[in-house]
Amino acid sequence: MFKSSVKAVRRTIVGLVSVLALGAATPSLADPALWVVKDKDSTIYLFGTVHVLRPQTQWRTPKLDGAFKASAELVTEVVGADDPAVMQPLMIQYGIDRTTPLSKKLSPADWDKAKGYAQGMGLPEPVFDSMRPWMASVTLALAPMLKAGFDPQKGVEQVLTAEAKAAGKPLASLETAEQQLRFFADLPAKDEVDLLESTLAEVDEGPAKLDSLVTAWASGDLKALEGEFVTEMREKYPPLYNRLIVARNTTWAGELKTKLAGKGVSFVAVGAGHLVGPDSVQAELAKLGIKAERIQ
Repeated sequence: MFKSSVKAVRRTIVGLVSVLALGAATPSLADPALWVVKDKDSTIYLFGTVHVLRPQTQWRTPKLDGAFKASAELVTEVVGADDPAVMQPLMIQYGIDRTTPLSKKLSPADWDKAKGYAQGMGLPEPVFDSMRPWMASVTLALAPMLKAGFDPQKGVEQVLTAEAKAAGKPLASLETAEQQLRFFADLPAKDEVDLLESTLAEVDEGPAKLDSLVTAWASGDLKALEGEFVTEMREKYPPLYNRLIVARNTTWAGELKTKLAGKGVSFVAVGAGHLVGPDSVQAELAKLGIKAERIQ
């Protein structure tokens, strides 16, 4: 059950090494979805993001740029995920196992395959062997994306964060870096291994699959996004779906309700998978009596 859902699981977790990568879209098709929540003295824009992009990917639109310019702050899932001083101690704490090597957690065949990919990345075997399965999984999944030309520095959050800093906009977050890492680190041991095994089975296909996904994201095709991000995990692994999607979206909706009770204009950018499906942030806001409208 878990193995069939891990592809969707990887797409929901962001902020640590950005497994999700989306490719190129032509300027004429670029129209990623944007929502707005308002009351008499507050406005919150909701934008679904991707975390690693090809440099040539076109995703900016006049309505998006107008909303960002009008906002007094940028709110993302986490602040500091690209800061080694923040992430390295946490990655060591939650991603390294100094007692049981990775090679002892996998079958000989899977270890040989994983070790081969790690060698191709230039990772020393002792370093790779000390990784927990979840960390090895996201590390190996990212490698072909980088080789294919995807750039973590071109991800939506990175671009918007740089622009916010340049414009003097404050930065805020919905979660901490530690919370995001623990979404992986707190998985049961078997599920961690299953995640890595699935990555090994699909790692070479990653760039092509994610290139096709960008078309849906960039054109604002919410139905396609829901199918890719949400449906598989919701139907095949409900406990994980509830933990990674529903619980977080519910918490975020509560935080946005509190923000709406204040004043001002905020631009909130979170992973696109959180803004589609029956348990989206917008659906959770609706339960609180707050309507999110898509800007056409």
